[in-house]
Amino acid sequence: MACAPLFLAIRADLVRDSTKLPFWREMGEHLIFPQIFPERFSLLTCFRSALSVSALSIALVSLAAAQAGTPATQSGTAPAQTAKPSAQAIPLYVPPAAHVNAPLPDIPRMPGDGDGAYKTGHYQDLFAELGHTPAESRAKIEKAFQQLFHGDGQEERIYFETGANANGPLAYITDWANNDARTEGMSYGMMIAVELDKKREFDAIWNWANTYMLITDPKNPSVGYFAWSMNTDGTPRSTGPAPDGEEYFVMSLYFAAHRWGNGKGIYNYQAEADKILRGMRHHPVLTGTGPFRIHPDDPPFIFPDHPWPSPNNRARERELLAQGKSLPVFRPRGPYTETIGPMVDESHFMIRFVPNVGDGFTDASYHLPAFYELWARWGPVEDRAFWAKAADVSREMFIRVTGPRTGLTPDRNNFDMTQMVGRDGTPTPFSYDSWRSVSNWSVDYSWWKKDPGEVVLSDRIQKFLDGQGISTFADRYTLDGKPLSTRHSTGMVATTAVGSLAATPGPVSKAFLEELWNTPVPSGEQRYYDGLLYLMSMMHCSGNFRIIMPGSAR
Repeated sequence: MACAPLFLAIRADLVRDSTKLPFWREMGEHLIFPQIFPERFSLLTCFRSALSVSALSIALVSLAAAQAGTPATQSGTAPAQTAKPSAQAIPLYVPPAAHVNAPLPDIPRMPGDGDGAYKTGHYQDLFAELGHTPAESRAKIEKAFQQLFHGDGQEERIYFETGANANGPLAYITDWANNDARTEGMSYGMMIAVELDKKREFDAIWNWANTYMLITDPKNPSVGYFAWSMNTDGTPRSTGPAPDGEEYFVMSLYFAAHRWGNGKGIYNYQAEADKILRGMRHHPVLTGTGPFRIHPDDPPFIFPDHPWPSPNNRARERELLAQGKSLPVFRPRGPYTETIGPMVDESHFMIRFVPNVGDGFTDASYHLPAFYELWARWGPVEDRAFWAKAADVSREMFIRVTGPRTGLTPDRNNFDMTQMVGRDGTPTPFSYDSWRSVSNWSVDYSWWKKDPGEVVLSDRIQKFLDGQGISTFADRYTLDGKPLSTRHSTGMVATTAVGSLAATPGPVSKAFLEELWNTPVPSGEQRYYDGLLYLMSMMHCSGNFRIIMPGSAR
């Protein structure tokens, strides 16, 4: 998606009235996707960049006026001049050069099976080491599952069954606060279900994903992928994918094949996993003109002119009304062109943030080397060497992109492992996606124990957050440790506790485990992300999130 129209529109508004800069920054901070825009990925980057460019434009205008000896007006434009203008004019906006990713550096290879749980079959029960029995851990996990999957529909549950079709029951996992179903949550729900041997829930979620999320319209260039966000009635909020959902779909399907054996159609789990994994690397490069459809018989998806109805947006509306403002109204979007390709960058052996051709960056929290090692053994034969190297690349990337003092990963970074920097020179911060990174590298260490650098990273992030206050640390930071929020989130506590799978045993790692153990199951409006991360983290820390090996089917 081209950013230029957004740059120009925001800049023009700010040039007319520079006092609107706080409003636009507020928009960029609080209009969280998909409440506002379906194409959250490239547009989010464009929006934030546009704000920086616009602020820079105002500053350049003011500087030009000062050099000419005349003050700038409130709108940022210089008043009519009678004096001779400055000899050297300063341009209003000079777009910086786009980042060009450097080639992949030499990456240390880590062949073999390592010394972790894959080889030994031993999964560490960190709670038992604190004096909690395995039976106590299992009871807490079952309680969390029952609450999140079958609890009160208003305050507790995120799993909802919606009838049946020819393939059987249908169910979705909802982000309650945003009032949608996402491939992220659907795939997490499937992973939890297969690990806990809940076949009905697994099959119902997978059936809903195939029925509503799978893109089958050949005119949509994302055909074969899953739309990342849908209304809970099965109508779209987006017509393109997010790779983190596909990754967990694949891994949960392989585990299902090993636990329950393969059935027919969409329940031939092995075949479905192979198909998705093959598509992630070999999806053809396709270009189409939107608006797009999910299925050939659907109407084209036209984004509404208002934010989606949701608890989050209602809360935001109340805040704006208290300030004498209102939620924005959006202009109808005309035809647009997208080019979609594979979900991996072939030359850098990395998962992409989105499969849109031209977006040259990734998200550290999407990197799952523990899974890639299994795909290098179980996936399509022609792709196994790729995934083996991708695991090693991810391990190296974690080390290179984390804050050297904090262990915090950015929400996005370039394929060459350099930081993505905004037009104002600010690196991409640690934010909501980033919570997952510590869990990703720590599970990799637990399962494979190949990279001692993961011990260093877990020690570093736990030490930093413990220093911030284990019961109060913020949920967003700059990479050097400046808090960007005042909220303390259960999901981030949970994933940081998983860091104890790799961290050096001691008071700090134990403190995080006790903090997780004593944290109640999330409930209320924000229970979706916090709840799923909480439950999976409880399973990891108790040794109940395991590799389900071939031959395990009963």
